[in-house]
Amino acid sequence: MPIHYELSEQIATVTIDRTERRNALNLDSLNEVDASIRRAVDEGARAIVITGADGHFCAGADLSELEDVTFTERLAEVLEHLASVPVTTVAAIPGACMGLGMQLAVGCDLRVATADARFAVPVAKLGLMVNYWTLDRVTRFFGEGAARQMVLCGEVLTADDAWRLGFIQKQGGLDVARALAAKAVPLAPLSQAGSKIGFDHQPHAEDISRYEAAFQRAWASEDLAEGQAAFGQRRTPEFHGR
Repeated sequence: MPIHYELSEQIATVTIDRTERRNALNLDSLNEVDASIRRAVDEGARAIVITGADGHFCAGADLSELEDVTFTERLAEVLEHLASVPVTTVAAIPGACMGLGMQLAVGCDLRVATADARFAVPVAKLGLMVNYWTLDRVTRFFGEGAARQMVLCGEVLTADDAWRLGFIQKQGGLDVARALAAKAVPLAPLSQAGSKIGFDHQPHAEDISRYEAAFQRAWASEDLAEGQAAFGQRRTPEFHGR
């Protein structure tokens, strides 16, 4: 099983273990992550920690298996459910946290990272887009300047950047993340669940619809096909905006 689950002292730990792909997720493992999150809530966990095995959090979607927008639609469901669970969630981030890894990180309430953590949203390198939900949360949690730097320029930011800009709340490994999660365990559940609803305000529907139209165009583009082909052939893509 590429996804491991453990419940101890009312803290559920979900570990991505696809180390041969730097913990990049395919559809099956994405569904396992979702099942583990649901299991944690069903079993009465008061906090959930998500991490990755062998020195990496999650290097993104497994692009060797990503074919069309179907995966992203399922991903959106998983992320929205992760963000909406009524308990505190913590991402414990070592190493690579890129693409889908960043989406998991912003789906959590809090983030802890090791000194070697690296953060990126490399959509422009592949000719694709993330959904509005992701863009909104990366902007709010990392800051708009850093979000634009990652999304528009393909920049990889460091753990120091993430700490300086407030994206991560603690520095350290899984033990630090679990200690942070433990602080949430004895607190008032209704207060926590209600506060999470308040944090997740929604932008104007018109803005979302415009972004969704651009999202559909990108996923139907020749540039996306070129980005995927270049990735598989290990070459630099040539984009033409169509």
